[in-house]
Amino acid sequence: MLDINFVLLLSTTALFLALIAVLNKILYKPLLDFIDNRNNLIKKDLESATKNADDVSVYYNEANQIILDAKHEVASKRMELLASAKMDINKKLAAKKSKLEVEYNEFIKALESERVELKNALRSQMPLFREAVKAKLGKI
Repeated sequence: MLDINFVLLLSTTALFLALIAVLNKILYKPLLDFIDNRNNLIKKDLESATKNADDVSVYYNEANQIILDAKHEVASKRMELLASAKMDINKKLAAKKSKLEVEYNEFIKALESERVELKNALRSQMPLFREAVKAKLGKI
């Protein structure tokens, strides 16, 4: 009986080892290979994502620098345009002042000549006014 138990134990052990060998070849090795491949893919994807994040950071910094340069350029153009506009306005203002000054001087001359004419007209009418005033006073 001991021999049968021993043979049974040996056959069970052989069957167990054979089952482990078959499972190792059919199930465990492909499963471990799949897990290794998956881990490698995850590692590659993580490296790619890190590289993409670095690229995005570089592009973001480059875009910010371009925006800053554009802001400086716009500010400088704005200052140039303001200076140019001020110069144009000052020229137009000076021309308008000059024109108005000429017109004012002509107006003053015309006013002076009218004053002289009015004064002369009043002087020529003075004897008539005197007689009219004497006549009015004589009626009183």
